[in-house]
Amino acid sequence: MKVVSVNVGRPVDVTWRGAPVRTGIWKEAVSGRVAVRRHNLEGDGQADLTVHGGRDKAVYAYALGHYDYWRAALRLAELPYGAFGENLTLDDFSEDAVRIGDQYLAGTARLLVTQPRLPCHKLGVRFGRADMPDRFLASGRTGFYMAVLEEGTVEAGDDVRLLGREPAAVTIAEATRLYAGRDPDPALLRRALDVPALPEGWRARFRKRLEKADSRD
Repeated sequence: MKVVSVNVGRPVDVTWRGAPVRTGIWKEAVSGRVAVRRHNLEGDGQADLTVHGGRDKAVYAYALGHYDYWRAALRLAELPYGAFGENLTLDDFSEDAVRIGDQYLAGTARLLVTQPRLPCHKLGVRFGRADMPDRFLASGRTGFYMAVLEEGTVEAGDDVRLLGREPAAVTIAEATRLYAGRDPDPALLRRALDVPALPEGWRARFRKRLEKADSRD
């Protein structure tokens, strides 16, 4: 993979349906090398650290190919990089191929895939559409969050190289279905729980879903 665009932005105050909203989802492409720190990229910021940013969600990646889908689905002539709040727009990946626990070298930063992105209402604010979070999740085009194992720098054009993975780990697509889908597969839930990189919030959700599945059996 390659980095197509590096995108950052500080939180801003906007009005949505007559109410003030503070959000960090507005990102803009930047040129030159950008420092990748433990909790975010240089020049970046999050409005609500309970749901965005922090150790397990320091860097958010989204696929270039998804932009074509959304331009057609939303009938948009233009859609700038960073529109989904991603820090790294990558040229080629599939949620069916990337796995929780994958380690990548992006520029000189070593990153660890931790979880899919679950959209909140601020994605709807960004696009001016209340239905956008539901459409985003249903599309399966979630992108993924990464933790920073080793700080470094990254810029557009850098390679993103897979350093290692756990063969039995679940994919981003599988993790999304386990979290939000109906009747999750108990065996897949157990596999997910065995992945050290899975954040505690997701781990707690999967335990509850597994307990419910086991009780039905």
